[in-house]
Amino acid sequence: MGKRRSKHAGARRSRDRHRGPGEWRVTALRECPLPESMMRMNGPPDAVAYWRRHIARSPQFSAECECVAVILLNSRMRMRGHHIVSVGSLNQAMAEPREVFRLAVMAAAHSVILMHNHPSGEPDPSGADCRITRNLRDAGSILGIPLVDHIIVGQGNYFSFAEHGSL
Repeated sequence: MGKRRSKHAGARRSRDRHRGPGEWRVTALRECPLPESMMRMNGPPDAVAYWRRHIARSPQFSAECECVAVILLNSRMRMRGHHIVSVGSLNQAMAEPREVFRLAVMAAAHSVILMHNHPSGEPDPSGADCRITRNLRDAGSILGIPLVDHIIVGQGNYFSFAEHGSL
């Protein structure tokens, strides 16, 4: 004897299959910090300190791979938080504007700082680093969410595109 099926099971499967895309929602997992408790970004050393204190200790972070993160800033240059955009390989990671600015748009960030590490320990930018910085600067300008800096973190040192006038 076979299993009995509900006479409505076929109709339910058909309806679910043709439902189409659902609505995306952003759900707060915890209370947002008050502005006075948010760390102020006074320059690249503050961003690097934030990287070492928060991003480098994240479960997704791997010092053996390039890791790209975006720091979200409010209009007073206070850090609202960060988002790890991608974890790549030994010498490259993906950082497309779509992924970099996705959370910045949803969180209504005023501006962003892009950061990534070089597992070699040397923070000197590659040609690809310079290209992605230009692309993200232009994308941020279109979106109205400026790219304040792109910082490459090395072993004990860093490279800031803003400090070097390359932004």
